[in-house]
Amino acid sequence: MPQVATSPTTKYILGLSGLAALASYTYHRQRQQRFFHPTPTKPPTNSNMAVTTPFQTLFAVPMTCDSCVKDISGALYKLQGITKVEANLAEQLVSIEGTAAPSAIVETIQSTGRDAILRGSGASNSAAVSILETFHQTAEPSPINADGGKDRTVRGLARIVQVSPTTTLVDLTLRGVAPGTYRATIREYGNLAEGATSAGPVWSGATPGKEADTKTGHAARGFLGTIEVGTSGHGSAFLNHPFQIWEVIGHALVVSRQDESDGSPLQNDANTVVGVIARSAGMWDNDKTVCSCTGKTLWEERRDEVTKGML
Repeated sequence: MPQVATSPTTKYILGLSGLAALASYTYHRQRQQRFFHPTPTKPPTNSNMAVTTPFQTLFAVPMTCDSCVKDISGALYKLQGITKVEANLAEQLVSIEGTAAPSAIVETIQSTGRDAILRGSGASNSAAVSILETFHQTAEPSPINADGGKDRTVRGLARIVQVSPTTTLVDLTLRGVAPGTYRATIREYGNLAEGATSAGPVWSGATPGKEADTKTGHAARGFLGTIEVGTSGHGSAFLNHPFQIWEVIGHALVVSRQDESDGSPLQNDANTVVGVIARSAGMWDNDKTVCSCTGKTLWEERRDEVTKGML
């Protein structure tokens, strides 16, 4: 085949055409790759689950020597969020600073073969607790049923500490309940005469100019969040919420799987737990080691509480 002579201008034009074709191919190839392999995006985060403000907690722990102190301190420093651990062997106390949940601290200390009792958290008047019990009817009321035929088994505990004027932490644990997703809510009232039923709707905590959705409770300030309970019957959550301790003292705290979207009141079933939020001691507010009512030591009382289901 005879060769066709090409001028310098023709060569230049052919060169530009080749570059254009290559650029077009590269552009379309990249578009296809982006279609099949989209740029990864970060999943949305739940701000209620992020605890960033450190706080102090004080625990009573049985210790006999410096080796005990080293064991406990070493285990705690491995726990994420712990920044400071100080043990007083003479007073049998361990003070801790960080962002770890008190329930996680208790479990860590127990993993060393020792028990732990929370003696105080945060500053004075900035801590609260709620013991969560079932309230469902297991038998017909009668004179021989002092509890009215209601099951009052302890199934959970909420430890609450305010760490700033706008942030309060809620350390919530459940045990012995059926698997599923549970909603934790503060209610309008603290009346437990009929358990969760008489505690009222979700606490609105309404501020001027803003109305809460009392049907779903999601817009109400009393909606704390959800807890996932696995097949072991155990679940926990460490939440932060924008309320102050004084606002919720005396209100009921309810954890339940029931759907309130239709506005119907909660019923007392075997997997609905309820308790009243009460003040608890700050860091150094409680130095009592013997109960003035029963004469029992705090460790004797602890054993009694554990048999009742206390966490």
